[in-house]
Amino acid sequence: MSEDTRGRGRRAGSGRRRKPPKRRRALAVAAWTAAGVVVLGGAGLGYFYVKFNGNLKSVDIDAALGKDRPADVDNGSMDILVLGSDSRGGANAEYGADDGGSARSDTAMIVHLYHGREKASIVSIPRDTLVTRPACTTTDGKNDPGGPRRMFNESFTVGGAACAVKTVEKMSGIRMDHYIEVDFTGFKKIVDTLGGVEITTTKPIKDGASHLDLPAGTHTLDGEQALGLVRTRKSVGDGSDLGRIQLQQAFIKALIKQVKGIGVFDNPKKLLDLADVGTKSITTDKQLGDVKSLMGFAQGLKGIDAQDMHMITLPVVPDTRDPNRVAPLRKESGLVWDALLADRPIPAEATANSAGDKGTTGSIIR
Repeated sequence: MSEDTRGRGRRAGSGRRRKPPKRRRALAVAAWTAAGVVVLGGAGLGYFYVKFNGNLKSVDIDAALGKDRPADVDNGSMDILVLGSDSRGGANAEYGADDGGSARSDTAMIVHLYHGREKASIVSIPRDTLVTRPACTTTDGKNDPGGPRRMFNESFTVGGAACAVKTVEKMSGIRMDHYIEVDFTGFKKIVDTLGGVEITTTKPIKDGASHLDLPAGTHTLDGEQALGLVRTRKSVGDGSDLGRIQLQQAFIKALIKQVKGIGVFDNPKKLLDLADVGTKSITTDKQLGDVKSLMGFAQGLKGIDAQDMHMITLPVVPDTRDPNRVAPLRKESGLVWDALLADRPIPAEATANSAGDKGTTGSIIR
């Protein structure tokens, strides 16, 4: 089994699967927050939400990639690439100098919604994962041939959303039904509009790089603190990026639990505020680029609680040639992709030997 598609795929066609009766690692969390909280908040608003259509930004992934994609099959599941953008232009400039407008993404999450929309599997792809990147059209219209041993996060920098989607589809053999992206500023505004996120830390977290100082105990984090938490790396666990992904996954679950427990769906003003902030913060694929489609997507997420989410990191090990990079475990990664393709749970053996799911960093947050 290799990084590239190994005969996996789905029936081609334009039909989607029908629903049955301070820094960069914050990005994946931000994107899932936008998808799972703001879009959730939009459910049930009906005609009120229509006025936010003008806030939405979308990318026509289908037009950009054409037929060079895995085939699709109507098995009731749905796969979404959730990505973050850290362009330093505009409101994001406080997180570093603008490097000429090129946005970067160092982490992605593949969110797999199972048939029935009662459970989800979420696969985080570390930024330093070495992949065979396919040829992509660059953001200035040129052709980049790609090639082996390219860092995953280069895809977005080289060719934007379309190249990121194409890279994920080539390595997994799974067609992405949707794409959702958010940036730093949007993440903070979402958390602040929500009223903060309550977490409990089992040990102190003090990180100079992310400007976070939390004693052990219960805290309600505002947007800036939440961004600092999901940026934290060296002061927790073994200090690795893989450990930071575990911290982010724990934060996501805490956030989803809070959304389910604070009555957001019964508070029209908060729903409208979240809808306004959320639709300004996210970029989606064209099929989700209108309020009606977002509301339909939201209905598919409403029934999924934190305990219904199985979160893993793509099975990886340190690269033998470059210890600062990670390489996918081919057999184990194949087990992940095959399970999602068949709409089955990811088997435990897929992560048993993975460096990505070792350690206990995630237990710091509950």
